[in-house]
Amino acid sequence: MTENTTSGSARAEAPSDHRPEHKRSSGGPARTPPHPPLPGRAPSLPTESTPLDAPELYLNRELTWLNFAWRVIHQAADTRLPLLERLKFVGIVGSTLDEFCMKRIGGLKQQVGARMNDRTVDGRTPAEQIVACQADLHAIEAFMQKTLASLLVELATHDIGIVRYESLSRSEARDLRAYYFENIFPLVTPQAMDPAHPFPFVSNLSLNLLVGLHYANDGTSLLARVKVPVGAGIPRFLRVGTSHRYVALEDVMAHNLDLLFPGMIIECCTPFRVTRNAHTEGEEEQADDLLALIESELRERKFAPIVRMEVARGIQDLHRGLLADKFGLDESTDVFEVDGLLGMRDLLELTEINAPELHDPPHRPVDHPELIVQDRSIFHQIRDAGALLVYHPYESFSTSVERFLREASEDPKVRAIKMTLYRTSADTQVVQHLINAARNGKQVAAVVELKARFDEAANIRWANRLEEAGIHVSYGVVGLKTHCKAILVVRRDYNRLRRYTHLGTGNYHAGNARSYTDLGLLTCDDEIGHDMTELFNYLTTGYKPNRKFLKLLPAPKLLKAALLAKIDREIELHRSRGHGLIQLKCNALEDADITHALYRASQAGVRVDLIVRDTCRLRPGIPGLSDNVRVISIVGRFLEHARIYYFHNGGNEEYFIGSADCMKRNLESRVETVVPVEDPALRKQLRFILETQLADERSAWDMQPDGSYVQRTGNDPDAQQRFIEWAELRHRDATRLKRRRTKGIVTRTRAM
Repeated sequence: MTENTTSGSARAEAPSDHRPEHKRSSGGPARTPPHPPLPGRAPSLPTESTPLDAPELYLNRELTWLNFAWRVIHQAADTRLPLLERLKFVGIVGSTLDEFCMKRIGGLKQQVGARMNDRTVDGRTPAEQIVACQADLHAIEAFMQKTLASLLVELATHDIGIVRYESLSRSEARDLRAYYFENIFPLVTPQAMDPAHPFPFVSNLSLNLLVGLHYANDGTSLLARVKVPVGAGIPRFLRVGTSHRYVALEDVMAHNLDLLFPGMIIECCTPFRVTRNAHTEGEEEQADDLLALIESELRERKFAPIVRMEVARGIQDLHRGLLADKFGLDESTDVFEVDGLLGMRDLLELTEINAPELHDPPHRPVDHPELIVQDRSIFHQIRDAGALLVYHPYESFSTSVERFLREASEDPKVRAIKMTLYRTSADTQVVQHLINAARNGKQVAAVVELKARFDEAANIRWANRLEEAGIHVSYGVVGLKTHCKAILVVRRDYNRLRRYTHLGTGNYHAGNARSYTDLGLLTCDDEIGHDMTELFNYLTTGYKPNRKFLKLLPAPKLLKAALLAKIDREIELHRSRGHGLIQLKCNALEDADITHALYRASQAGVRVDLIVRDTCRLRPGIPGLSDNVRVISIVGRFLEHARIYYFHNGGNEEYFIGSADCMKRNLESRVETVVPVEDPALRKQLRFILETQLADERSAWDMQPDGSYVQRTGNDPDAQQRFIEWAELRHRDATRLKRRRTKGIVTRTRAM
């Protein structure tokens, strides 16, 4: 019927150089593709004599991000992982590639449309970047389909799978048709595609069926579009009875088109899907009302140009051309024929199947050891400790950050709370705590970033809710995104006003805190408190007087210049004393100036360790140029999101954490904060994190000079599992100590 369906002392020696020999499996390690050469050039590596400003020394931002997607999808093929976890990585890559096309390809197409031909630092025009990205996208898509097919074969041995409607028994097909008719069919609206009807609007990322049909007594071919109504409680995959076999909704619909078109002859039925541009930012400086501007941008995004169309392989040429023409697409480059499932982000539905043996062991965050005692004021605990470093998701967000805000909202001695909000979630208590604080008579100010991509609508709702509670809401500084993660609590302590602060690497988002790795510093350091006051005065006014920061390194004012100065200082100290070492852990290394400085550091003999999750412009391991640099990427159960900056500094070590990546946008176009970690015990924790990840033999990938990555293939627990065990051990030790103290108090009380 159908054609297709579908640290230690103040002066310390540099940490030892852990560069272990990597274990290899019998089949050899996984390797991602090398970085493509510039158009018209043969593949070749730079040499010691290559000038430091040569384009070939700087890898492309978009292509290196796609290489990260390669590393993630390889997780789906990693037989060391449980089956449903592997399936989850297919869904994750499907979702992130959708966003990549919406944001990055959309932005590049806008540049092409505006006839912008400036070359990036890596020597590519926007048009050349699109061509290279699309080639990579096709290759990743093919690998995903191949990997999914293999996974489904393995899952079938556990009686789990996606099956075709036509493979069902007669009774199974009858029951599924009845379920569809009662629960989904009323939501389906077919739309004719002919001169009498306007071409239907097709929403972003929606799944659709293009149906060719004709009347029984008239062979004239007709076309209709049918939207597959996934979402709002309707699953993509319909369960077959009580089994764990599922049929894709579009497959069910394609085999029951007689319900929509009774008495008509179905000629063909092809799934298709479109991706619209999400790069629709207006001129903020000229806007009288930023909230109204963002709301307008959201409306525009709904109708934004289409940048990609996916169709099932085998679509008729006529139909493919018709859709491409109606969507304004180049049929040869913008149309992706998919040999398999469209919209693979929906596979995440199936990863919720209750089969413990096919999942990672359950993980529950533990309380920070200094915060186990819940009946004592968190402000007293912070004051006694001086500073606490919390590591999520290994340590609880709820009993640290949310507790900090909750107690601040209820404590009669707290006078004011100031906070930034970039992304949050419905299950996070952050907003409610701020509202409760305002109701309890505290001065509350919230800086809400309305331009957080894909969270704009949610942030508008949060901002309105906060304003309705009488909270002072501002939207940050015109022209800059407020990306820093900061809370300032002003409390009347026994002798004076004291400022308590939280500075983090991650958003105040309960969901992310369970799946992202992030660090947060809780402190009552007076100088950091001073700096936080300056920061919030800047954020709520936008005024830029000569603000003096004592310890914080905020962007865009100080951070980039400070990082470059610290790299230069490391070079000079290494020349005079040796032992030069720079270690950076971040999500991305994209800024050309930072990359250039790190090349210079390597040439001077400074060891440079980079733990970079995704985009990395720098090529490591080039003799005489970057042979002192190693770059690894950690891809594991949790998304690496923490940022750590370390400089040996001649033995007078410096550690920093913060919200900023080494990206031009973070360093020059966003308000970011990076804070020093000075307590020796907390530095020891950061040293443990860095060394554990550098020595990870299971989840680490080593970047090669050609831009490819080679996966380490050991079977020992990876860094993330070691952090789980570390946090649980600290929690057990603290709990035992608490019990001994409680027992001693009870014993003394009885003796009295």
